[in-house]
Amino acid sequence: MSEIRLFVSTTEVNANRVLDLLGFELGEEDFAIATTEVDEKADIWEASIYLMMEDEDAVRARFETAIAEEFAELAIEREVIPDIDWIAKSLEGLTPVRAGRFLVHGSHDRDKVQPHDIAIEIDAGQAFGTGHHGTTAGCLEVIETVVRSRKVRNALDLGTGSGVLAIAVRKLRPIPVLATDIDPIAVRVARDNARRNQVVDAIDFRTAPGFHSTAFREYGPFDLIIANILARPLIKMAPQLVTHLAPNGSVILSGILASQRWKVIAAYSSQGLSHVRTIWRNGWVTIHFTQGKG
Repeated sequence: MSEIRLFVSTTEVNANRVLDLLGFELGEEDFAIATTEVDEKADIWEASIYLMMEDEDAVRARFETAIAEEFAELAIEREVIPDIDWIAKSLEGLTPVRAGRFLVHGSHDRDKVQPHDIAIEIDAGQAFGTGHHGTTAGCLEVIETVVRSRKVRNALDLGTGSGVLAIAVRKLRPIPVLATDIDPIAVRVARDNARRNQVVDAIDFRTAPGFHSTAFREYGPFDLIIANILARPLIKMAPQLVTHLAPNGSVILSGILASQRWKVIAAYSSQGLSHVRTIWRNGWVTIHFTQGKG
């Protein structure tokens, strides 16, 4: 069954608002929702939801319901996604991304690295996380702040994807890092990326759904836990995640639509964590919590 995209074309401000409305209606389900710039000068953006063709009728109806009150004039368009390596295709020609001192770049942009940069080389691959998405860039920014300002003796990157966040932690400080993902392909890609960045021997990559692995007991509790996943699973795993956090530890969460942030903050505040800071990037947020005072 083919994958399709339902989308509307509008301004940047309106696209972000449509993203919020779709988040309220569909954000806690297994659909990817995003905004994309089409024409900078003309201020044309698209707000899209990606789904399988078999779900089109039901999702289109809910899309229409979500925007009916504020954007009834917007026509919902449809695009069939080609059956290609879309991640690799979408990353072609992307420029390096800076987040704090981190510079995430492809191998073709090694000459862009400056002496003061903390460079992380990530090429197009089969796992999520290149720094170009607002969630990854937001995590990198908060990681730098936390690791440089707090005592961090070990770290966990939950849902590691490309491994970029685990690599970032290790490049900042020589501490043990455990990086897990439910997808064995992502774990392989992440390990290859760590090798490319010369930190493969310093990070333990494991395939593990949720917290079902002996590795968490072997390495934990953790002074820093990073989870760039999605709001719904983050909320569900809050009690388990906090049990693996060391006293006075920090938690960095992302993969959260701006409209979902209060649910996530409530879930982790109820587990005794303090909300320190929220970073906003392109309709997504990264949230920093600490155990005890921030």
